[in-house]
Amino acid sequence: MSTLSEQDLKVHLPRAGTFGLDQDEEFFEIEQNGERRRLRCHDYGEIYSVPGLYERIFTEVLSCCSPQVVVDLLDETLEREDTDPSDLRAVDLGAGNGMVAEELARIGAEEIVGVDLLEEAREAALRDRPGLYDAYHALNLTELDPEARQSLEARGFNCLTCVAALGFGDLPPDAFSAAYDLVAPGGWIAFNLRDQFLEDGDASGFARLLERMFACGDLIEHARHRYRHRVSVSGEPLYYVAVIAQKRA
Repeated sequence: MSTLSEQDLKVHLPRAGTFGLDQDEEFFEIEQNGERRRLRCHDYGEIYSVPGLYERIFTEVLSCCSPQVVVDLLDETLEREDTDPSDLRAVDLGAGNGMVAEELARIGAEEIVGVDLLEEAREAALRDRPGLYDAYHALNLTELDPEARQSLEARGFNCLTCVAALGFGDLPPDAFSAAYDLVAPGGWIAFNLRDQFLEDGDASGFARLLERMFACGDLIEHARHRYRHRVSVSGEPLYYVAVIAQKRA
């Protein structure tokens, strides 16, 4: 994977007067070749277009640990349930540039297919982590044409991962539901959400969706872990909840 040196690019976080931004409003500035420009933390297309920038911002500067945390929790659950991770055929929703797939490969997943709305994400994954995915699709799961649907269904997925992609309008509940429908009964569902999206009064729709799925028995929860996903641009902790569940219907 291409990396950025301090000489190649400098990252500037906002001044103290701009603190208190919502997570989807956060921004930073990058300085490269004498030019400086501002990007929102959710300007993923532009971030992915610069090799190594995503890792610089989220892993190095903002200390994001979610790919490892969620996949480690999945691995621990599989071991407890006497299931071999080498049997996993995973669809990685909101795949980005492949950081979650890298963790899935680490635990030995048999097959990994990426899905993301952005063509820039697909290009970044193929550029930065060549050969990691068995296939990568830049598409909207809620608007699949018959050929794309048939191609995905033929994979026989028994695992869905979705890390740091739900909420904030990036992936709505119906996209998560569409990915869930691709997974065979008995398959594993590994995802995380900002803790506030699981509380009463949540406006994103995920709290209602998950409550309904768990209540009717379609989804059986095996593990849940609240942890610090990363820090905000002002240095405040942002807490997420990782969930490992099993599809029953």
